[in-house]
Amino acid sequence: MTLPLNGRRRLVFETVVVGADGSDTAAEAVRVAIELVKLSNGNLHIVTAYRPQHLRSEAGGEFSDSLTSGDVAESVLADLASRARTSGVAVETHLKNGAAADVICEIATQVKADVIVVGNKGMTGVRRVLGSVPNSVAHQAPCAVLIAFTA
Repeated sequence: MTLPLNGRRRLVFETVVVGADGSDTAAEAVRVAIELVKLSNGNLHIVTAYRPQHLRSEAGGEFSDSLTSGDVAESVLADLASRARTSGVAVETHLKNGAAADVICEIATQVKADVIVVGNKGMTGVRRVLGSVPNSVAHQAPCAVLIAFTA
């Protein structure tokens, strides 16, 4: 969104989507997203994607452990949302089964995001060539993308 400022146009990111997976890189991306939202007094949407795991029991049978995967992701979201609220930021969380980049872009489309923030994890070496979440998001995002430098 743009707002007039003394006859000039200034870009303001009011609706910010950030992808988070519980890593230190994602925590830094969330910190950057919180700072952006504080500047605009906007809304933050924290997105975590997960994939259910299939585990084998000792008896040889296979069962789905999707509750455990979802519980871990839910715990990550609760912690990050608490950090945002402590900073005075309005936050919504989104937990969805699927590939991270796809889920982040899907939520960004749904909430009409102004910007997506992701950490730069996977932006060097082989993962950069083979594909990383930041790279995939940058190629399919419905809005601006900020790739936060996280170390």
